[in-house]
Amino acid sequence: MNELRRHPVAPQKLYIDGAWEEGSGEAQDVLSPIDGSTLTTIICASATDVDRAVAAARRAFDDGRWSRTAPAHRKKVLNKLANLIEANALELAVLGVRDNGTEIGMALKAEPGSAAGTFRYYAEALDKVYGEIAPTPGNVLGLVHKEPVGVVGAIVPWNFPLMIGAWKLAPALAAGNSVVLKPAETASLSLLKLAELAAEAGLPDGVLNVVTGKGSVTGEALAMSMDVDVLVFTGSGGVGRRLLEYSARSNLKRCYLELGGKSPNVVFADAPDLEQAAKISAAGIFRNAGQVCVAGSRLLVEASVHDEFVEALSRHAAAMKVGDPLDLTTNIGAVNNIPQLEGNLGFVSRAVEDGATLALGGSRILEETGGYYMEPTVLTGVQPQHHVAQNEVFGPVLAVTPFTSDAEAVQIANSTKFGLAAGVWTSNLSRAHHMVRDIQAGVVHVNTYGGPDGTVPLGGVKQSGNGHDKSMHAFDKYFDLKTAWMQL
Repeated sequence: MNELRRHPVAPQKLYIDGAWEEGSGEAQDVLSPIDGSTLTTIICASATDVDRAVAAARRAFDDGRWSRTAPAHRKKVLNKLANLIEANALELAVLGVRDNGTEIGMALKAEPGSAAGTFRYYAEALDKVYGEIAPTPGNVLGLVHKEPVGVVGAIVPWNFPLMIGAWKLAPALAAGNSVVLKPAETASLSLLKLAELAAEAGLPDGVLNVVTGKGSVTGEALAMSMDVDVLVFTGSGGVGRRLLEYSARSNLKRCYLELGGKSPNVVFADAPDLEQAAKISAAGIFRNAGQVCVAGSRLLVEASVHDEFVEALSRHAAAMKVGDPLDLTTNIGAVNNIPQLEGNLGFVSRAVEDGATLALGGSRILEETGGYYMEPTVLTGVQPQHHVAQNEVFGPVLAVTPFTSDAEAVQIANSTKFGLAAGVWTSNLSRAHHMVRDIQAGVVHVNTYGGPDGTVPLGGVKQSGNGHDKSMHAFDKYFDLKTAWMQL
């Protein structure tokens, strides 16, 4: 790992139509959040570069080099890609950590480990997707075909680029589509490496294209393209709104948006094991420096155990080691970039001004390393209407609010514009079912937090977005339905 840590990273290029090229955009420095040093450069793809990538994807789709191949062939290629991801897992994980700051222990599992599993899942699923025969009169045959949508534009964030990238790429490719992928400018390296592995696995030229650069240039060009059929995105609500506007201003492409959350983690006094709940809840907000879309960033605790539980959680949080994400003993890695770190600290200051109590942390640490690190932070006395309770921080900041009844817990849990994830800790089976029903969220954990695998969907309600990643339901975004109505 130390050798990989020091390994120089060559200046990166764009991957268009099976070739690596400089493009027409300017080079942009990639700063490692580990120590603030310049790791390498990426190309900020211009609108012209994006247009060429989309055109390559369209040619590849229309001539059928991938879209009309036998499902067995697509399965073989995607399984080989999964094998190559596993064979290069350490290199991919270390490259990603140097780029985005996730602690290596989490990155190995969540990035190449998850990505390989995702590609294998959809490789094995793609020939289990059937059309339908409609219940028609005897003189008519009604068939429903599932066809690939065409060219998919995918824009993915910096927190788990390889994992989330695979959530988009694997089902889109398995369905027979071509893809133009735009990684986040602060976390592109592992996805550029993935393109190299995809070519080695046998994916035809033009089927996967990777264009790097700023959202305001490269992302806008992709979203405004008249030849992208479907756009999939994970990121902030503000960017999601702009993508919908770009869709309206261009070709009315379908947009599927996963826009984050402000997830409530609800702890009742009858939780099976309060100490274990505190430990898991601390990990549920502080791992990856809180840069997790489903992070349990609002802790709602029944008043009778509030002080006890906050003390236990703070103890577990304080014991988590913040530092070099390539150190296997590190529990919390780096914040991805300086603007994000400054935003995190601003949320803490605003919370204290609003009347919350800083019970733990709240500061930047290890600044002498040059890296971007923040200690786990616990704010108590947070009211549901406070700024920190209503807005996604996307950092290691936990807002704690007491409640006294099931109804109050539900009311507070549902009091934000988000609805991505939630947690419930209780020994009462009836209460658990009622909370799952009543909390407005796409995923509700019961007596755990985190861990759903690829067999179940991830998606939000309210302003947490639409559409679903993971599971067979992800295919819905990447297939069109075509009816054949045949008079016999």
